[in-house]
Amino acid sequence: FLQLMNLKYSFVWISISLVGGVLVSLVCLRQTDLKALIAYSSVAHMGIVLAGLLTMTYWGLCGSYTLMIAHGLCSSGLFCLANVSYERLGSRSMLINKGLLNFMPAMTLWWFLLSSANMAAPPTLNLLGEISLLNSIVSWSWISMIMLSFLSFFSAAYTLYLYSFSQHGKLFSGVYSFSSGKIREYLLMLLHWLPLNLLILKSESCILWLYLNSLKKMLICGVSDMKLFILDREMFINL
Repeated sequence: FLQLMNLKYSFVWISISLVGGVLVSLVCLRQTDLKALIAYSSVAHMGIVLAGLLTMTYWGLCGSYTLMIAHGLCSSGLFCLANVSYERLGSRSMLINKGLLNFMPAMTLWWFLLSSANMAAPPTLNLLGEISLLNSIVSWSWISMIMLSFLSFFSAAYTLYLYSFSQHGKLFSGVYSFSSGKIREYLLMLLHWLPLNLLILKSESCILWLYLNSLKKMLICGVSDMKLFILDREMFINL
């Protein structure tokens, strides 16, 4: 019953999720708070995840699963970077958190790596998830390409806005010192970024997990059926 209802009304929820993702992306371009921008970017990404799930295709399910894992690592790393800046400057406002390339040059590398991952740049796991989702949603309806193109464009736009506005520009006049990161902070960033780029080398665990699980169940069921057949045969022979 639920599957039939989903097939009947899925176009409503997919339309809402795609349009909602585009609108939230536009909201991101108006944010001046670092954490609010990163949080809204998560909402925009979940729009395409929901659309992929509701297509009820294999590509959609696996792409949603992959993108949720990738965005969990990427978004968490960006939140950590925002907190590092907040600890130094005492504010999350992008009017104060600007010119950080001069203030914390070592952290700029991590801002770049995680921002590029947020834009689904290769070889991150985000790219694999977004390609799978685009494949499933476009195969469901080619009209969705319009909203998907807007969503992809604005996703790159607000990520570039986040990176360029926070790292470049004139340093806030209330800051008079240079700050370097701590070892634990670099380790934290590395533990976010490393699995994000290494998991794509083992992508079958994300894309083929459902297929392998189904195959495993089929084999288990097949073995149990074979055991039942052998038992029935032995009982028949004994009779």
